[in-house]
Amino acid sequence: MDLALYAPQLGYYAAGSRKFGADGDFVTAPEMTPLFGQAVAYQVAQILEVTSGGIFELGAGSGALAVAMMEELERLGFSPERYTILEPSPELTQRQQQRIRGSLPAMFDRFAWADRLPERFVGVVIGNEVLDALPAHILAWRDEGLMERGVAVHDGKLVWDERPASQAICAVAESIAVTAPYASEISPATVDMVGRLGHCLERGAALFIDYGFPRAEYYHPQRSSGTLMCHYRHHVHDDPFFLPGLQDITSHVDFTAVAQAGTDAGCRLAGYATLAQFLLNCGITELLARTPAEQAAAYLSRAAPVQKLLSPAEMGELFKVIALSRGIDTPLLGFTVGDRGGRL
Repeated sequence: MDLALYAPQLGYYAAGSRKFGADGDFVTAPEMTPLFGQAVAYQVAQILEVTSGGIFELGAGSGALAVAMMEELERLGFSPERYTILEPSPELTQRQQQRIRGSLPAMFDRFAWADRLPERFVGVVIGNEVLDALPAHILAWRDEGLMERGVAVHDGKLVWDERPASQAICAVAESIAVTAPYASEISPATVDMVGRLGHCLERGAALFIDYGFPRAEYYHPQRSSGTLMCHYRHHVHDDPFFLPGLQDITSHVDFTAVAQAGTDAGCRLAGYATLAQFLLNCGITELLARTPAEQAAAYLSRAAPVQKLLSPAEMGELFKVIALSRGIDTPLLGFTVGDRGGRL
């Protein structure tokens, strides 16, 4: 998965194909409507107000989220002096720079691009659909024991191949209670990333927005084939060997593991909610109301993507938002109603 996504010049995120939007392979929330980023900006503004820090975004995609947030933060009077983006893709970095320079020319000098996590950071860390793209290990629980799935070549084709899991993988999987036969994923890379961010965060909060479940739901008996998904030209399927390097490969996020990694690093679980509840708490319906309903065409074009973000049948329930904080005690706006932290 790491090679297919990140191998220099060949991996999905390292190559030059268009990934986001109608002409790409999938559409993310910031691409659907700027109201998403504007709503998130209200949560970011609350944290910046008490920390006077900056923003550090992981994998900024097309730059749509950065533009929408900074425009709203400027309107609110809380735009930071520094907005740093960690982006592994040179091609996406170029697109982000073009978009931000074109949309926010007066603020472009506030943006910086990094190739590693900071040693220390104060402010807001944000990752929208980042954790799902970190490389996962696929495990298979069999009667003979725990196996790890790898890749082999058979008759000139890539195929799954299983071998006994290593002691390190077995140790990570000890807390997962399933009945064989069962297949699913674990992501030590996610635990490592969140832990490193937790250690470098001196004061502020990290917000992760992604699709996934608490552990009890992630490893549910009905989810016995795992959550691995591939995206190619807006088609979703489960074959990672189809056009490797030209399609996205993801797995859902185990939010219990995220919370544990953050608290192990000294952070506090500051909130966990569905995307719909988070956006409602942050005022997305009030933002939508800026367009008068009497302007029917404009209102409906803005309302349709908001409905998709809020609908339980679309993104509203499957997507979650989790916040990990350090050094701030203020209850976070996005979790004032409907916090599900107790389910983790």
